[in-house]
Amino acid sequence: MRNRDPILAVLRRHLPPAGLLLEIASGGGEHAVHFAAHLPGWTVQPTDPTPEARASLAARLAETGLPNLRSPLALDVRAPDWPVTRADAVLCVNMIHIAPWAATPALMAGAARCLPPGAPLLLYGPYRRGGAHTAPGNAAFDESLRQRDPEWGVRDLEAVTAAAVAAGFRPGPVEEMPANNLMPLFHRAG
Repeated sequence: MRNRDPILAVLRRHLPPAGLLLEIASGGGEHAVHFAAHLPGWTVQPTDPTPEARASLAARLAETGLPNLRSPLALDVRAPDWPVTRADAVLCVNMIHIAPWAATPALMAGAARCLPPGAPLLLYGPYRRGGAHTAPGNAAFDESLRQRDPEWGVRDLEAVTAAAVAAGFRPGPVEEMPANNLMPLFHRAG
């Protein structure tokens, strides 16, 4: 979990003091627990499409007893209706590259439906810039992802940004992160 503290630092810089943070594709919940523990003004709503991840998340939640960490919800970004209809920020860590491309515009559309104007959408993961990998390790990672599933892969930041803009977001800063990852930020237009 080498990325959780750098992500937390970005959240602290770009989020207001309090609100509801909707985490997409929470997996086993390591990030959700960490963010709830260190952002006491925020309520963290973890989600994941898989029952196994939600079960792991629920067990982790029971262990922590954090009052600002909600029970995990089933959420597939491609669904036309999400179980959360209003959030103050949406965070997605390491999903875009391990999902078919169709999940990316679906993520943007769903986030646009639940965020008010000005609210942030924060994405974390490896990206290409200008069609090129940002490091040799990312190129090797991309190749291994595509071997596992041809619909997966490290995405072009420009294509992700275009999908966000098409869904009604304004591009914000792109934070440089450890291990050749990036964290682009977007704000809901309106």
